[in-house]
Amino acid sequence: MASKFLWLLDNGHGGVIDGLYQTGGKRSPKWDDGSILYEGEFNRSIVNRLVEMLTANRINYVNIAPEHEDISLNERVKRANSYHKQSKCIYVSIHANAGGGKGYEVYTAPGQTKSDKVATVFFDKFKKEFPDIKMRSDMLDGDVDKEANFYVLKKTKMPAILTENFFMDTEKECRKYLMSREGRDRIANAHYAAILNIEEKGLK
Repeated sequence: MASKFLWLLDNGHGGVIDGLYQTGGKRSPKWDDGSILYEGEFNRSIVNRLVEMLTANRINYVNIAPEHEDISLNERVKRANSYHKQSKCIYVSIHANAGGGKGYEVYTAPGQTKSDKVATVFFDKFKKEFPDIKMRSDMLDGDVDKEANFYVLKKTKMPAILTENFFMDTEKECRKYLMSREGRDRIANAHYAAILNIEEKGLK
């Protein structure tokens, strides 16, 4: 298929270099078996899966932060915005949540923009992949997305969303979805299904 958009994929936080996690915090508790989820490693695993699927389907993308170092938010935004005039871009920042909750949520910057339409597609595809999972939404403005003044959402010049995929400090969700190959595959598949839907139908 001819790609309609350039997908800017942002795996939040740093990765692991020589066994050392590059971001302070942003990890699960140590579970009874000694295992820990490092959010930056999880985020990268989802982006890497997406890269394989997008490449196979000839959908244009850029990995905004391919390094394992923790790239600053300012630099991430700078890199994303450098593509703004070249193509119709959509920015997707991928994360795992924390705070002792459950489920999935997707964020946009405050206000009614095309980002809301992108977020709704991602929300719907995640719900389809995980029909029994709590979907955390904010319907006060009529949209399922939550709104927050996250730097990467406020400062990017294109439609931008941030997905929060389950809670890394809720043991059942962390072990079942965030730390398992099957769980990661399904999370990536939900993102991919949303991207395909937007590629096929556009943003109307």
